[in-house]
Amino acid sequence: MKRIRMVAGNWKMNMTYEMGRDLVMQVRDGLAPSEVKVVFCPPYIHLKPTSISLHDVLNLHVGAQNCHESEKGAFTGEISASMLKSVGCEYVILGHSERREIYKESHKLIGEKVKAVLANGMKPIFCFGEKLDSREAKKQNDVVKKQLKESLFDVIEKEDIANVVLAYEPVWAIGTGKTASPKQAQEMHEFIRSLVAKKYGKEAANLTTILYGGSVKPANAKELFGQPDVDGGLIGGASLKANDFVEITKAFF
Repeated sequence: MKRIRMVAGNWKMNMTYEMGRDLVMQVRDGLAPSEVKVVFCPPYIHLKPTSISLHDVLNLHVGAQNCHESEKGAFTGEISASMLKSVGCEYVILGHSERREIYKESHKLIGEKVKAVLANGMKPIFCFGEKLDSREAKKQNDVVKKQLKESLFDVIEKEDIANVVLAYEPVWAIGTGKTASPKQAQEMHEFIRSLVAKKYGKEAANLTTILYGGSVKPANAKELFGQPDVDGGLIGGASLKANDFVEITKAFF
């Protein structure tokens, strides 16, 4: 077996219904069949139509941007993992820096969401990464290690790690136009893989997909994805432009 290579597009809170429908169709029609998994992570209103549009299209998948940790209940405005599963979701982004920062999601809460997603047969895209002050203080490894331990390693067993996609997102490079250099990305991804190996074994670590998320564009994707421990990207702004997203996906070749 070999590691899955992946490009996931996080639309965040963007795209009307019509705009989202057109974007999915443009990307779908612009991609040639390949082994690279492409995951669309739009707002909730787009999940079912996107799932229908991608039905039976090899290696094109649907993911959500978040979910509640509970199965059901009086949680106005929230959505459960089982609901996402019922509309065709296969992946769920969890722990994104915006959820941590704006909505104050704790390591413990994110861990509960990880368990909920796995229990419903979907795969978390688990996000983590350091802010600028931690990077400048050379404490990025400590931050990443703590996030992984408290929200993931302390929560899931060895058999579950195969169903988790890791997404390293240096917070200082999200939406800022700044990007970690390929060398910086590789160093961190190599460190992350070593942590997975220490917890779950070398074989599991070698099969774990680790994405880079931080202002990936067509201009820098090829060099980033060419690093030995960078298995693809979690794409923000560029995923809203069909041509850019397609070009990023082609950067593996």
